[in-house]
Amino acid sequence: MARPKKCRRICGMPQWEEFLPASGGDGQVVMTVDEFESIRLIDWEGMTQEQCASQMMVARATAASIYESARRKLADVLVHGRMLTITGGEVTVCQDSQICCGRCGQENCRRCGRPCGHRCQRSSVEEEQFKGNEEIDNETCSNL
Repeated sequence: MARPKKCRRICGMPQWEEFLPASGGDGQVVMTVDEFESIRLIDWEGMTQEQCASQMMVARATAASIYESARRKLADVLVHGRMLTITGGEVTVCQDSQICCGRCGQENCRRCGRPCGHRCQRSSVEEEQFKGNEEIDNETCSNL
């Protein structure tokens, strides 16, 4: 029997769910929301896999696996001109902007008051304090 997937924390649902090649394309690739989140955190936000794992509340090896799967799917889309659909996954949406500054729809960072979009990084001490304060409740996890 397969081990159940641990719920992954994301900062919000993707703004766009489908991408189509201009020339039509052949076939479809489905990327899960947590795979999208790993691409966003590592490639767009510039986080390390370890930081991504902390943000998503999974093990670093799990974050690496999610990221690798997402990159392979993106490569398939680009190389073969396929449609990309982002849907599914075991996720919970973060409700606290001090954890995801600028990525949860807040206008200002709750920690420093600056407009969101800047790189408001927690110190390692804050990170350790945070790790002990929050657990993802599997009842709040959505299977999309």
